[in-house]
Amino acid sequence: MTAPTHDVVAIGNAIVDILAQAEDSFIEEIGVAKGSMQLMFSPEEADALYAKMGPGREVSGGSAANTVAGMAALGSRTAFIGQVADDQLGQVFGHDLRAAGVEFGTEVREGQPTTARCLIFVTPDGQRTMNTFLGASQFLPQAALDRDLIAGGAILYLEGYLWDPEEPRQAMRAAIEVARAAGRKVAFTLSDVFCISRHGDDFRKLIEGGLVDILFANEGELLALAQNDEFDTAVAQVAAQVPLLVVTRSEKGAIAVANGERVSVAAEPIEKVVDTTGAGDLFAAGFLHGQAQGWSVEKSLKLGAACAAEIISHYGARPEADLKAVAAKLG
Repeated sequence: MTAPTHDVVAIGNAIVDILAQAEDSFIEEIGVAKGSMQLMFSPEEADALYAKMGPGREVSGGSAANTVAGMAALGSRTAFIGQVADDQLGQVFGHDLRAAGVEFGTEVREGQPTTARCLIFVTPDGQRTMNTFLGASQFLPQAALDRDLIAGGAILYLEGYLWDPEEPRQAMRAAIEVARAAGRKVAFTLSDVFCISRHGDDFRKLIEGGLVDILFANEGELLALAQNDEFDTAVAQVAAQVPLLVVTRSEKGAIAVANGERVSVAAEPIEKVVDTTGAGDLFAAGFLHGQAQGWSVEKSLKLGAACAAEIISHYGARPEADLKAVAAKLG
């Protein structure tokens, strides 16, 4: 097996986030469960909700893209595969990702629909409620895959959000085959309970089939995947099926189970939670960077917690502090 050219190659939704502050009453008004993600199925629906937003700010996002951007900020070699349209938001996304140090060369898609956007409402407690129009991102074809790039990544990182549309689902299945044939690892993030409610059987087949080496979940996602309401039982059940399970638990910290050995770390203390958008994405960035550096599972968890703490201290899912300095504090 040849030496990898990248630490992580990620495939995910190429999305531009538009964030605005909102009161709990507004979340109730638009009929979305606070802290959840809902899909919008037409540009008209997205435009109507956008018109109701207060002053906002645009920040390039997308779960897997956030993760590799965070890893690049830590010094990892990363690349991203995702579909944007030939429009202004597509240009914004590509520019931001490349400027962050991530290799991104997926060809733009001509015509409609537009580049994906996620309208995020942040309530005073820092909780984010996401409303996503997937746009062009849901039309990522197998032909857009750079197979040499995937084969050169030490880890192929996939996001559950992108499993929803048929075309990118097939592209991700093909990417797993490429990574496996090259002897690389596959990491998968469950993304949201919403994704599990729609595709839980698919996810379970991937895991039971031995196609996932590293699985990321938050507590709610883990319980939904295991179809069990008891945390420790769910951990034991899923950990028996993957070499490395990583579970974030918000203020309760995080755990990992590597080949049967369980490790726990506390949440990184923070003065004020401003916006939880991207917390899980940056946790994954810190953890995967630590693993790429050959760190222990415990130290990798600590870096994940530190990166998550940085991201929830400000608006948006891309780091503002020097993450290399954050990592250096761990020794």
